[in-house]
Amino acid sequence: MERQVSISGPVEKISTAESLAYFASRPFGSRLGAWVSQQSSIIPSRKFLEMKFEEMKSKFASGEIPLPDFWGGYRVVPQRIEFWQGSANRLHDRFVYLRQSDGAWQIERLSP
Repeated sequence: MERQVSISGPVEKISTAESLAYFASRPFGSRLGAWVSQQSSIIPSRKFLEMKFEEMKSKFASGEIPLPDFWGGYRVVPQRIEFWQGSANRLHDRFVYLRQSDGAWQIERLSP
C-alpha cells in the first residue's frame, strides 16, 4: 500500500486501572493469549504455544480471566507525527505534524 506513519513523543506507563479496563474490553481469546505469551521470549515451537493456550483455557474455564501481574500498557504522547505515502518516481508525499506549546498542530510538507 506504500503507506507509513511514524509517531514520536514521550512514553508513560498507564495506571493499573486503565490496563484493567482495556484488558477487560479485549475478546476472550486475546485475554487468554496475554497469559500465554511471555512476549518476545524464545519458544520451542508453535505447538508449545498452542498447548499453553489450551492450559490457560482450562485454567480459566469457570470464571473471569484476571489481569496478569506482568501485563500493562504504555501511552505515547505524540509530539511529532509523520505520514508517508509512496508515489511514482520517488516523488512521495510526506507530511509532518508538530505539536506546538499551545497544543495546536503545525503541519509541514517534507521533501521525499
